[in-house]
Amino acid sequence: MKRKRGTPRLYLAASGVEGMPVANTEERLLALLATLEECQAFLTDRANTETARLLSLAILELRMELHKVTDSELKALCDMIASDEPVQEPPTRQLPPYLRLIK
Repeated sequence: MKRKRGTPRLYLAASGVEGMPVANTEERLLALLATLEECQAFLTDRANTETARLLSLAILELRMELHKVTDSELKALCDMIASDEPVQEPPTRQLPPYLRLIK
């Protein structure tokens, strides 16, 4: 991703997203995600790491919403990463392909 120079333009999402068609809502969320990532890069470049970390949490939350990842799926992934030995997944509980751990 190519970084833009200067202060990033901020776009505020309008309220009333509930009544929008799904495709339009996802488009807006993707645009918001791109803006948040630009702001995070800007903050990181300016050595404002605490604020950039807080923004990364918002980015994670938005990505989880876009990909329909539940909190329990995220916790299972974190547990797999934190453990030193590979965890065998039970056959009934399969993680979505975008949450597979790649080493």
